Amino acid sequence: MNKVNVQQLKELRARTGAGVMECRAALEETAGHMEQAEEWLRRRAISEAARRGEREMNEGWITSYLHHNGKLGALVELNCETDFVAHTEVFHTLARNVAEHVAASGATVVERAALPSAELDGLRRAFAEQAVAAGKPEKVIERIVEGRTAAHLRDVVLLEQPWIRDPERTIGDLVDEASGLLGERIRVCRFARFRMSDE
Repeated sequence: MNKVNVQQLKELRARTGAGVMECRAALEETAGHMEQAEEWLRRRAISEAARRGEREMNEGWITSYLHHNGKLGALVELNCETDFVAHTEVFHTLARNVAEHVAASGATVVERAALPSAELDGLRRAFAEQAVAAGKPEKVIERIVEGRTAAHLRDVVLLEQPWIRDPERTIGDLVDEASGLLGERIRVCRFARFRMSDE
């Protein structure tokens, strides 16, 4: 077992917001490598979030983002299970990050299930017709349809969008990571994006 440096422990806690014991375990597992320890905590948080089930989320926080020019903004409602978690810095940081992302993105729904199935079916048919019209072989049409559908979902579904500050992670990943760190289920309940219309 590797001895954990106190300074590294403080730095990892400041970077991630994870508890002392989790940070200690991450540093021991990764022989004190800070980036690997962060990734270890991130993977653990996501797996913890997946195990939580369907507990009620009646607490939360509404936050806003206003772009520096005052012409673009967003409101986001983030829910959690307890008032205690709703007042943590990790929860507030997540809410601010999601609000900033909403202002910059073109998302229209929080999750895929919010899209009408008829709309998705219509898109898939349109993508298939385009592929046929372009003379694509029948054996690749399904792959083309799947690829274009996935790209469309990344454009409109908030939780599936790559985060503007780190495109390797989605907004869904951010929510799962915070959920794992805080020990509660968290969800983006709703959002609204505001942009001044062109004069």
